[in-house]
Amino acid sequence: MGSSWMLWLLLSWLTGSPLQALVIVFVLWWLGDRFTFRVLPDPLRTFRRWSRRASLERTLAANPSDRRARFELAQLLLDARRPARALEVLRPNLEAGDDDVFTAFLYGALLARTGQHPQAERILTIARGQEPGYRLGEIDLELGRSRLAAGDLAGAREALARLVEARPGTVQGRWLLARALAGLGDAAGAARLREEAWKEYVALPRFRRPEERPFAWRIKPWRPIAIAAALLVALLLVVSAVASAPAPPPRREQMETRDL
Repeated sequence: MGSSWMLWLLLSWLTGSPLQALVIVFVLWWLGDRFTFRVLPDPLRTFRRWSRRASLERTLAANPSDRRARFELAQLLLDARRPARALEVLRPNLEAGDDDVFTAFLYGALLARTGQHPQAERILTIARGQEPGYRLGEIDLELGRSRLAAGDLAGAREALARLVEARPGTVQGRWLLARALAGLGDAAGAARLREEAWKEYVALPRFRRPEERPFAWRIKPWRPIAIAAALLVALLLVVSAVASAPAPPPRREQMETRDL
């Protein structure tokens, strides 16, 4: 936050306009994020999901027993990092007896994201018993994340090793597994996995990279820093050129008015 404030002050001085400086800082931040950690939401995707959530909320207001709408809304709320609200939405489906693997996985993921790790472990284990290969190891990924958060490093290593076996190209899975190994004292194994994760990321098709990029950049954090620095330098050069450009000559009408 301090660096953003200093950048805003510098750009305000160069442009002579705090508002323009604020817009430039935002654009720089957003563009830099598109090429680095991708933690900022995509505006168009965010709007579409917000619109869909609003539509599902209206559907449930008119028909609270629509379990399909409840499931979809709970999934969207999870994606929006609102797991507590998603639990409230999904609960009537659970009370109605929905016990399929899709519902069990979503319920377990919501429990894990709200910090209820023992309950999440139980539900996710049930879901895995129903379909061990669900979405190419998605249950093991959620189990690994939950166990890491709960401090169960050995359990996280077990689940994440299964994930890497089921999904060989996963960068996220290797990064999480490296964290588990590092916590267990296996520094060499963690380093090997981070190197493998980077190689997998480089080998991914371009359309697959965005979803794995946040974890790849965590392995080599100097790359997004270098990109952000290059963007900042380029932007400062453009702003400096605009600020030092000579003012356009007055129009003929302005000159005639001045003579009068």
